[in-house]
Amino acid sequence: MVVGDFPIDVDTLVVGAGPGGYVAAIRAAQLGQKVTIVEKDNLGGVCLNVGCIPSKAMIQAGHLTDYAHGTEELGIKTENVTVDFSKVQEWKGKVVNKLTSGVEGLLKGNKVDIVKGEVYFVNDHSVKVMDEKKSQTYNFNNCIIATGSRPIEIPGFKFSGRVLDSTGALNLKEIPNKLVVIGGGYIGTELGSAFANFGTEVTILEGAKDILGTFEKQMTQLVKKRLKKKNATIVTEAMAKGAEETENGVKVTYEAKGKTETIEADYVLVTVGRRPNTDEIGLEQAGVEVGERGLIKVDKQSRTNVKNIYAIGDIVPGTPLAHKASYEGKVAAEAISGQKAEIDYIGMPAVVFSDPELASVGYTEQEAKDAGYDVKASKFPFAANGRALALNNSDGFLKLITRKEDGLVIGAQIAGPNASDMIAELGLAIEAGMTAEDIALTVHAHPTLGEITMEAAEVALGTPIHMLGGK
Repeated sequence: MVVGDFPIDVDTLVVGAGPGGYVAAIRAAQLGQKVTIVEKDNLGGVCLNVGCIPSKAMIQAGHLTDYAHGTEELGIKTENVTVDFSKVQEWKGKVVNKLTSGVEGLLKGNKVDIVKGEVYFVNDHSVKVMDEKKSQTYNFNNCIIATGSRPIEIPGFKFSGRVLDSTGALNLKEIPNKLVVIGGGYIGTELGSAFANFGTEVTILEGAKDILGTFEKQMTQLVKKRLKKKNATIVTEAMAKGAEETENGVKVTYEAKGKTETIEADYVLVTVGRRPNTDEIGLEQAGVEVGERGLIKVDKQSRTNVKNIYAIGDIVPGTPLAHKASYEGKVAAEAISGQKAEIDYIGMPAVVFSDPELASVGYTEQEAKDAGYDVKASKFPFAANGRALALNNSDGFLKLITRKEDGLVIGAQIAGPNASDMIAELGLAIEAGMTAEDIALTVHAHPTLGEITMEAAEVALGTPIHMLGGK
């Protein structure tokens, strides 16, 4: 007997259960909508399963391995440090499973219906959800598309046993002796640093003039210095030409400074960017316009050109950040519910979990000048902070960007330990319209890295306590 495909009606359909989709679904449900979320793979998307979370677990394991070797300067010596990489992978898996199961619990707790399958749009109010056994039609009043992105595969480097994307690198069963990383962006730098901490001989090939090109040179110089201390090699303005798998590894050919070079390694990791997943879900059937590079243009409420269909995360313009996707998901859910929520990216932080960590929020000094602001850039070094010295990790600085006329905080950049956590206070300062004086008058506990934020604010005011000159 053939079972008919009787359409199921929902208020809001969310396509994709990554950090954008599941957050949007929960917020929409909190606001009284009947919500169904569809995911073809695992709840949590790339971020929780094969991206942000497992990579940070791997980075932490790498740091612990590095620390385990001891520091003679502190009188700590160790011998015969070993890493059971299968245990590292097992622990990483437990972290991922705990979070993905937590997402499932949160969705169910908010009465969101979870559906497994692939979505294909039929028109601007319905989709087909297909799995291996059946096809089911869902009619929706509103839809939020959060399908994320996938790694870009470049010519000559087809993903295979020895040519890896970030997912493959995170699931290696052994620590490579040699690893070539193509692309010195945040993913390549983070994973390259992690494996360097495990003792891998890492070579990073970057096509541009510098790695981590979206950050200021003073910040990236610190990362390069640390990488070189870990015996990593960085080749900039290098064009990757091809990879040839051998019996026990891979040969990578690249061109730099007018010469063709070959390097052998156990694996090559390709991290040259990601492509939005907008090409196989039938957006044309719904009338949704897809622009340059497969990205969907949206308005300040994440709405596409089709008034009841929204798009968030890696499939819309902007840096592909998990927290950006979550933020956009909340705005879309609130807009559907009739609220006046709008996107404002000025307080959107960007973080690289390199060594040292890099973080930025708001304007850089140059961006502020280009935007027509008369600004003051005030720096305070980690080397003048007691907590950083006690951690034996004092490379780096905090740079505060303030408007000269009134001291308004409009940007900040941090290079140093715990930059990823410290940037939140400065994001709050920007969102709340705070001035350097507001930060300077806020008592920060001693001895903490957080004091560096207060000290930089005092530099901006021209009254620094722990630094001479005030510039």
